[in-house]
Amino acid sequence: MIRGRAWIFGDDVDTDVIIPGKYLRTKDIGLLAEHVMEGLDPTFASRVSPGDVIVAGRNFGCGSSREQAPVALKAAGVSCVVARSFARIFFRNAINVGLPLLEADVPCQAGDVVEVDLEAGRVSCSGQEYSGTRLPPFLMEILQDGGLVAHRCKERSISDHGESAGVKRP
Repeated sequence: MIRGRAWIFGDDVDTDVIIPGKYLRTKDIGLLAEHVMEGLDPTFASRVSPGDVIVAGRNFGCGSSREQAPVALKAAGVSCVVARSFARIFFRNAINVGLPLLEADVPCQAGDVVEVDLEAGRVSCSGQEYSGTRLPPFLMEILQDGGLVAHRCKERSISDHGESAGVKRP
């Protein structure tokens, strides 16, 4: 269960406002976190707390395919993004870096406490519960492992150890 304070953003939040292009040359995720959401709310990075949840409208993460957008959100402490819909490349990049997300239409206010049950595909806010699109088990597994790289390392380790012990994985 993910629980955090809601940050509200509207429709068509593009990757250029999630992390402006002038910060894309750095590999310092701390610097990315310091400037996350700068294009929409210059104070966001200084006010977001670990565990907070972004609740947004349609097409969150549209624009360029920059992987730094979900990396910056995760590094800033955002625990989950709930949106009516996501741009496809942002959705995949978020899963790849281990940033949980859920497609759901959740009408809540900034600062409300939001609880997200990824496995059930449910979100609660202000005493109301909303259903969203459940992630398939293979995507949940990637998120639980911390992202795609960690997931593949885990799979490889299991495969290597299992085969050496006479156990084969499919």
